[in-house]
Amino acid sequence: MRRRMDQLLDGFDCSTAASIFSTKNQQQLTDDYFYESAEKISFFFEEKAFGEDGNLKQAKQLSINKVGHALHEIDPVFKAFSCSEKLSSLMLSLGYKRPVIIQSMYIFKQPGIGGEVVPHQDNSFLYTEPPTCTGLWLALEDATILNGCLWAIPGSHKNGLVRRFIRGDEGVYFDQPSPSYDDKDFVPVEVKAGSFVVLHGDLIHQSFENQSPKSRHAYSLHVVDTDGCKWAQENWIRRKVDPEPLYES
Repeated sequence: MRRRMDQLLDGFDCSTAASIFSTKNQQQLTDDYFYESAEKISFFFEEKAFGEDGNLKQAKQLSINKVGHALHEIDPVFKAFSCSEKLSSLMLSLGYKRPVIIQSMYIFKQPGIGGEVVPHQDNSFLYTEPPTCTGLWLALEDATILNGCLWAIPGSHKNGLVRRFIRGDEGVYFDQPSPSYDDKDFVPVEVKAGSFVVLHGDLIHQSFENQSPKSRHAYSLHVVDTDGCKWAQENWIRRKVDPEPLYES
């Protein structure tokens, strides 16, 4: 997957898209580039990738925050992993009856400029009634405290959903302010390359900036169940074509 991403980056003309992804700047998420990425392979830059003159400060390969959100559907290499028997078996073991991969992301966490991801719950962004989102996170490199590993609050998935991320007529917004979290409640999720982390949709997790000289590549999937569950119309993802389930049981 890392080799395939290198190929995709080589073919990417960065002059065609300058959408800077930031979880702190929700206004940026309103642009059409982000919305349309739900069914495309789109490239998002780091906030700190550009100088004051508007030009990249380093090579594009070191400037991308993530690639999303339909790698699992469009690219054959990522599709082969995402739709594998192993992944389907995992979802079956979790009780999913008609699982659908609703989004995929290749996350770079670039050395020195890899941006933070603030505390959040995946169900906030990918809501179903009832909530069914599960995050799947494959470490493609070692993830450590130094290079921006995941951090999570143990047991927080038992306390329910705190707030939702809504797409309205004038853009996207959270329906509630972010709670204040105590840093002492978070524990680091340091893992070796090849580790596969499963995240409950209500688990509160985050990652800090990567201030180290080493990247922290990962491939992330989010899966929802469509058996007796309703995809919320207010979600930011509004697909023109419904995705195919991994299986039906």
